[in-house]
Amino acid sequence: MAVAALQGVSLTIARGDYVAIVGPSGSGKSTLMHLLGGLDRPTSGRLVIDGRDVTTLSPLEMAALRNDTIGFVFQDFHLLPRTTAVENVAMPLAYRGMGGRARRELAAEMLSRVGLGHRLAHRPNQLSGGERQRVAIARALVTGPAVLLADEPTGNLDSVTGQSVLALLEELNAASGVAVVVVTHDLEVAARARRQIVMRDGVIVPDQPGVTGAQPAPEIVDVAPSAEPRFASGSGPGHPSGGSGGAAGAAGRLPRQPLDAPGDLR
Repeated sequence: MAVAALQGVSLTIARGDYVAIVGPSGSGKSTLMHLLGGLDRPTSGRLVIDGRDVTTLSPLEMAALRNDTIGFVFQDFHLLPRTTAVENVAMPLAYRGMGGRARRELAAEMLSRVGLGHRLAHRPNQLSGGERQRVAIARALVTGPAVLLADEPTGNLDSVTGQSVLALLEELNAASGVAVVVVTHDLEVAARARRQIVMRDGVIVPDQPGVTGAQPAPEIVDVAPSAEPRFASGSGPGHPSGGSGGAAGAAGRLPRQPLDAPGDLR
């Protein structure tokens, strides 16, 4: 018997937004995140990423689009255990054909931005949980994605460390204009977002601020292209060691300012 994980979900997430998808286990929030990240395809309705309907794309085109647009942060970090922090962060850049020295320099810069410039040569087992999550965030952002999807990013952290990780996400959201979508069951984590999308039984609970009610023909996500040049990487979900995809300028750098023309994830 078929089970409808999501029913009539329709929503828009603006570029540069900070959104929490919240709900109990089985509410559909993880399925929604997989759709937003281009990991799953809808069985009905429309899923639009970067202005392109994913149902028209081949698997290779979908992977390139996903890796060009979206960064992923997971509850369990998904770092390579025998690889240093700087090597973990640099890995997504290898799929772009970037040289080793340039990769390491960009990865080191990103690690410095998340407060780990002094941990470049440390392996994951030499780092605390909070430091490992910061490495994962740096890896997700090193390619300059338009949106960062964080699945229970504080789930394996103590409360103090979790708060510092959330503060880092908020800082990067404000400074770089990357949209942040946090999937969580924790209402305190969700309360920090500017907008909450509450899921229950596969539908969006109505009457939430800034949330559209359920619609019969969903158009779920549309990431508008930025003015920055884009490069496809070979990392991302399905490749936990990469864990990210994104857009970067000619030098492969994360944009320092919010994007010029806000777009929608719709």
